Amino acid sequence: MRGSYQGKFSNEMKNDFQLLDQQTALDLKTFLTRAKKMDPKGVVRLRAFGALLTAYVAPLFTANILDDGPTVLGLRTMDLKQEAEINVLVPIQAILDRIAFELEKPELEQSFVFHLESSERVAWAGVSPPRTGWVEATSLPEYMLTGVARKGIIEVAETIPESVGGPIAARIRSEVWGRAIDLDSKVPAGAAFAAAGLGFLTEGEMVPVFHSQGWVRLSSQFGHVLSKEAKHF
Repeated sequence: MRGSYQGKFSNEMKNDFQLLDQQTALDLKTFLTRAKKMDPKGVVRLRAFGALLTAYVAPLFTANILDDGPTVLGLRTMDLKQEAEINVLVPIQAILDRIAFELEKPELEQSFVFHLESSERVAWAGVSPPRTGWVEATSLPEYMLTGVARKGIIEVAETIPESVGGPIAARIRSEVWGRAIDLDSKVPAGAAFAAAGLGFLTEGEMVPVFHSQGWVRLSSQFGHVLSKEAKHF
């Protein structure tokens, strides 16, 4: 991914794409706005090998390789107007700015074409959940996931004094969000936190839980949350 976009494509991955329509752009905007609220300096990983774009964010991740806290990914998929080949990490704000720029145009002039010139480096870039082998294990009620998220937020706020930061605060957050929400599902509390914060949960729904190769996935109608299985309860 060297160089900049100058109207001609190199033999490398181009990282250029066009969203299907205005509604697709609005859906991506909503998703990334929520993700940025959870991580103001957040980055989004955009991948596509065809006409389907996948957008990954990481509301929770560990910056220290010695920290065994959870890395939790949020995933949404969007349709593209034409096939593309993309694999890039960019600041969430950069995508939001581009969408806002297009939305300011008259609707007939909106194109939602993106030319992404470079890739960011983030601690969670090497985290890659399985693409296949997912088996549905159980379903969890929305109210349970929402309750776990709220309880965790309160616990973190009450446990970490305002004067405490750095490694101690990170350890406390890792303990709270890395804890399994029950003995059977192995879903970490951080996955519930991400699902609630990203707006993936609908009141009253049952959320399917899938497992594959030590990973767990919550899949609702609005998106997916992926994480390694919780190691403690």
